[in-house]
Amino acid sequence: MSGDAPLSAAEKTLSVLEALADHSRIADIADASGLPKPTVHRILQTLVQRGFARSDGRGGYLGGPRILSLAGRFLQRLDLAEHVRPTLRALQERTGWTVHLALLSGDEAVYVVKLEGTRPYHLASRVGMSLRLHCTSIGKAILAAMPDDEVRALAGRAGLPARTPNTITDPDDLLLELADVRARGYAEDREENEAGVRAVGAAVFNHTGEVVGAVSAASLVEFAEAPRELPDLVVRAAAEVSRALGAT
Repeated sequence: MSGDAPLSAAEKTLSVLEALADHSRIADIADASGLPKPTVHRILQTLVQRGFARSDGRGGYLGGPRILSLAGRFLQRLDLAEHVRPTLRALQERTGWTVHLALLSGDEAVYVVKLEGTRPYHLASRVGMSLRLHCTSIGKAILAAMPDDEVRALAGRAGLPARTPNTITDPDDLLLELADVRARGYAEDREENEAGVRAVGAAVFNHTGEVVGAVSAASLVEFAEAPRELPDLVVRAAAEVSRALGAT
């Protein structure tokens, strides 16, 4: 680690704790934290005493039970929808479109936030409503973050029913569409879920890099005027939500 001022004891301890998430050997933790081995060893001993670390029995260290306990208690108090609402509100204000956050639930996704757009209409979506993955921008953004074999398996379980004449109903066509989504970084719903509605969506990831949902901005086609940077705005909002979930 670099910097003009010496690290405080708290900063040293946090550096070791962060390094412990990816390393177990003292030498590796020292390299990752930029601290001398004796300092790392001393801090690890304190963490073991307090239950934040434990010996793996082979000269290395692992996270201790108090880390899981604290994480669980914080997660119980974390209302994700409220935590990320300012990010979603900013997207809604920049675009004027209706903004959604949906989380993956089995073979579907469920809306957990909906912020109405500025136009005098209301989309049929609502918090708590489930949505198909193959025909929505949120769903296609989620599927694009999965391997093709998982997508085929999901399509086999859930089917690819036609919601409108534009819905993709063939697995091979869906995989081609998802390849395009991966290439450009966002998904589009071109009146595939509901006639007269278009949307742009981007995936949301958790601290392990696993896709857990997506953010979208949607509008009636007749009112679908939006900033040229709309896809970038949606992607940035999804990235901010991901960071709120611990993604790097």
